[in-house]
Amino acid sequence: MRLFAAVLPPAEAVDELAVAVQRLHALPGHDGLRWTGHSGWHYTLAFLGEVDDDLLPAVEERFGRAAARQDPFPLRVHGGGHFGNRALWAGAAGGLDAMRMLADRAHAAARRAGVPMEEHRAYKAHLTIARSRTGSDTDLRPYADALAGFESTAWTVRELALVRSNPPTPGVPGAQPRYEALRVWGLGG
Repeated sequence: MRLFAAVLPPAEAVDELAVAVQRLHALPGHDGLRWTGHSGWHYTLAFLGEVDDDLLPAVEERFGRAAARQDPFPLRVHGGGHFGNRALWAGAAGGLDAMRMLADRAHAAARRAGVPMEEHRAYKAHLTIARSRTGSDTDLRPYADALAGFESTAWTVRELALVRSNPPTPGVPGAQPRYEALRVWGLGG
């Protein structure tokens, strides 16, 4: 199964971001983007990739330990950015040092559980809003600029989620991956 560790924003923050994202659809070139579904919005902490079922108990044990070592922290969806012309994202503000620490702990927990992890890179908190369609040359800078002043209501991150990514339904135009939280741990034990 395809897994990742994540922080899931609360419904209020998702709703506020959805209003801001809807305004982006008025910008030129919006049809050159594949917009992600609101129900799947999350901040990925560590991408585990395909994980054998027999490793799941060890992953869950290690993630439980990682969550217990992390205190809750404040967060809000803030601003936007892009990775080249590939992906448009909303950023985060607040307890970013704590979020980086949680990402590091999740990565280490997966590795210690026996999941072959890619080289650990510096963490950049981002929530993917859209990806460029194949062959699209949509400039994402105006979209990121339009999100620059966005700020959601703040919340306290109290959970670490292990999420399963189910592939899009084959043959259905516009189908997107479906995300399912397999397990959630409270931060701080």
